[in-house]
Amino acid sequence: MRSRAVVYKKEKAGGRAAMPDKIEAVLEKEFPFWEKMSRQEKERLTAGALRKEYARGSLVHSASEKCLGLILVERGQLRVYIESEEGRDITLYRLEEGDICTLSASCFMSEITFEVMIDAECDSQIVLMNPGVFNQIASGNVYVENYMYKQTAARFSDVMWAMQQILFLSFDKRLALFLLEEAEKSGGDTLVMTHEQIAKYVGSAREVVSRMLKYFEEEGYVKLSRGKIQILDVEGLDDLCR
Repeated sequence: MRSRAVVYKKEKAGGRAAMPDKIEAVLEKEFPFWEKMSRQEKERLTAGALRKEYARGSLVHSASEKCLGLILVERGQLRVYIESEEGRDITLYRLEEGDICTLSASCFMSEITFEVMIDAECDSQIVLMNPGVFNQIASGNVYVENYMYKQTAARFSDVMWAMQQILFLSFDKRLALFLLEEAEKSGGDTLVMTHEQIAKYVGSAREVVSRMLKYFEEEGYVKLSRGKIQILDVEGLDDLCR
């Protein structure tokens, strides 16, 4: 029977292992509890960490995998979502550089009772925490354990925000809000994004997104071109969100 460590380091589909140099520096930078750990705990956590790279569109984690472990995004962007039996998916949140994902670590916390899927939105590099090692450290270090619970609470807040939009906002408001938020993130008025991508983010069908964007264009809110959406009337979209 193979050890847990050997199983954990087995390559996952779509990803490849990268050189594990300077992982300790990354963990020290991103984990606020780092100085609250003993030298032995730091060494164990670093030794159990694995840096991996994923190409754009690669599957990082599927619902069939019981526990991936704690994910730290070192570079790139990941999309965390759930998928129905019919193949429809709903984006819960996105992870960017420096973000932590705990919902992929159901083996850490028995309270996590649903599985998520994770894709690489662009070429990305992540650091995976060995679930057995991290769990042992958290069980003996209150600072690490508290951090885990805070991160999980923050991610569930993101999930609830996504569900509230889907359940309680009309689609025109959801789409207008999405466009404004994406424009704010990018710092410009043009989004390079397909209707299919937007449909995944807002939890709808591509045809529905296309019809609503066409309506927005007719009203003068946006200008559509192949793979791009230019926002022309920020105030008009903002009024729709009210």
